[in-house]
Amino acid sequence: MQLTRRTIMGCGALLAAAGRFAGVAAAAPDRKVTDRVAALLPRMTLDEKVGQLSQMAGGRQKALNSRIDAAALDLVRRGGVGSYLHVAGAEALTRLQKVAVEESRLSIPLLFAMDVVHGFRTLYPVPLAIAASWDPETARATARMAAVETAVSGLHWTFAPMVDVARDPRWGRVVEGAGEDPHLGAAMAVAQVRGFQTDDLTGQDAVIACAKHFGAYGAAAGGRDYDSADVSERTLHEVYLPPFHAAARAGAASFMVAFNDVGGVPATANADLLRTLLRDRWDWDGMTVSDWNAVVELVNHGVAADQTDATAVALKAGVDMDMASGAYSRNLAAAVRAEPALQPLLDAAVGHVLTAKARLGLFDTPFRFGDATRERTVIASAPHRAVARRAAERSIVLLRNDDGILPLKRGAKIALIGALADDPQSAMGSWRARGVPEDVVTLRTALGTRATFHPGTGAKHDDAAGIAGAAAVARDADVVVLALGEDYDLSGEARSRSSIALPGRQAELVAALKATGKPIVAVLMHGRPLALDDVLDGVPGVMASWFLGVESGPAIVGILDGTVDPGGRLPMGFPRTTGQLPMTYAHLPTGRPANPDLAVDSARYRDVAIGPLFPFGHGLGYARFDWSPLTLDRSTIGPNGSVRATLTVTNISDRSGDEVVQLYQRDPLSSVARPVLELRGFVRLTLKPGERRRITFVWSAAQAAMWTRDGWRVEAGRIELMAARSSADIVSRAALSISAAGPAAGPAAAIATPVEVGA
Repeated sequence: MQLTRRTIMGCGALLAAAGRFAGVAAAAPDRKVTDRVAALLPRMTLDEKVGQLSQMAGGRQKALNSRIDAAALDLVRRGGVGSYLHVAGAEALTRLQKVAVEESRLSIPLLFAMDVVHGFRTLYPVPLAIAASWDPETARATARMAAVETAVSGLHWTFAPMVDVARDPRWGRVVEGAGEDPHLGAAMAVAQVRGFQTDDLTGQDAVIACAKHFGAYGAAAGGRDYDSADVSERTLHEVYLPPFHAAARAGAASFMVAFNDVGGVPATANADLLRTLLRDRWDWDGMTVSDWNAVVELVNHGVAADQTDATAVALKAGVDMDMASGAYSRNLAAAVRAEPALQPLLDAAVGHVLTAKARLGLFDTPFRFGDATRERTVIASAPHRAVARRAAERSIVLLRNDDGILPLKRGAKIALIGALADDPQSAMGSWRARGVPEDVVTLRTALGTRATFHPGTGAKHDDAAGIAGAAAVARDADVVVLALGEDYDLSGEARSRSSIALPGRQAELVAALKATGKPIVAVLMHGRPLALDDVLDGVPGVMASWFLGVESGPAIVGILDGTVDPGGRLPMGFPRTTGQLPMTYAHLPTGRPANPDLAVDSARYRDVAIGPLFPFGHGLGYARFDWSPLTLDRSTIGPNGSVRATLTVTNISDRSGDEVVQLYQRDPLSSVARPVLELRGFVRLTLKPGERRRITFVWSAAQAAMWTRDGWRVEAGRIELMAARSSADIVSRAALSISAAGPAAGPAAAIATPVEVGA
């Protein structure tokens, strides 16, 4: 087999022009690191090199370290493994690392990894909820605290953040990402990378971040996990890749390669994606890892004849480390012997793995991770729970507040209905690392004796027996607080749903409670947007609380009571029905835009109202704000220029509150159709009564760039900028002209918009 035969190009037309824009500036190489790697590689045998590219499961998610037996230790001594996942614990991992550095021939340390997606023992809100905070600092702070607990437990590497853009909430893994928008997703990606890694990977409690799943995993057909993504060249570059570019620029030390294919080419076999774009054009020099078992699955995809062929295909594509399948361990040495042209690719991959270990300082201080004393005092500590509480409060989105039903009136007699209100497992969400339900304060616990609780009917049970009892409790109350949504196990990997309506008999429960005539506040607990148009009809109070982690109950009570002002905004719109999916606010205008008049043929469904139930960026608060018109400091800029877009926001209420100012753009006349709106900036403010702040966004022409056959280009013409409370609530507009066309560095959505906040 010749090297060129299986260098699967895939997306060739999509990525060939990528070299026409300037990529990420690579960090200056650390001479000590490069010298160490260069000296070590020639001393390694073929089997030892393959060992470095093999990540083994040291246990199971619910039984960590359970596979570290005598045979596993012997493999470590032979240099036959480079990394373990599903392991944890300072003392256990220190013992395992000692075997690697004291009993193996070359003393190469191991990398220990785990999916620390939204906390280790202290569980924070799920990532979709964190994105609802519209506050990158919240994302950074929770990642930082998660990294501390991860590091003191002996781990070096987390498989987070997930930065996949997703516009179909049938896909269960929307719970792990930042929603439907690439600009918001890019900001959250950068914040989490910085939280995990800090500015110095050799510093205390810094762990390697892993941007996943590269690329377009979130575009799975029909929202079916692992399924194909068939997206256009422009959509790939403008929507799905920008958060990865932002993560690379932020210094993410590793990337995880997606399960799925894009246009028929599995990511694990896509040299254009992993080598041409990621390494060559973006100038990224980190470590890539396959997803679980994905190398072996190249046989299922039909692009490899057998496991040996699959290892060669993956190595050629640019997959450095094989996660869990054992394919590299069993077959790669034979593949290299049969095809010597693979040797330099093998050496390059080993170099990436060794470099990651060196950048963490593991060769010099292999036991600096894992501190049994700190492990007992830091994990689930009060400071970490305080971060969890604040993150949960900032992640809640008030969706509806008719007649000012919230905050609840003092002394109101509350009926708390719904099994999810007392379900610590669901509050923890998916990917709970070492979290335990005993750490969770549920809504029922937080409300205590102020409410009479009845479980009604659950999210996973087809049981109507409790509905009548719940209605009886409601009739004896002043107000009903109703916990609705999904059990945690309905969201996450391999948890795609064909319908995102309320599961179980919950819709019947809602109908019975409506019939009591009592006012209802629906507290949604969920890992994805749900289709609730009919269910929520006539329900005056609605909030999205997601899966909020260990401080779930107190955070929700703070919003219900009004001691906390709700300031979250939706990172994904809520459809009216499942049949509207996929959908996004940033859609193209079409030749026949949706028209409310059914007599006009237009791009809409005839049996449902136009647009989402709750739009992207939507969220309410208790305070009221006045916005001045948006003004620009100039009317014309060049293709490399920028403009200062300014407005003033004033709190005109008698209480402090949060406002999220969103900046959107529109290119109304272009060589190709452009989205009706694109988010390009945002800032979350907390203002006291009467307080005023002047907000200035520094918007650049490059943010209007589009992907073309010649790479990223800025076109001359008129651009509209809009200050908005949501994608459906534009407050004011201003326009400028770009005087000439020119190349751009792109991707446009990955460009951070500087925001100045002044008096």
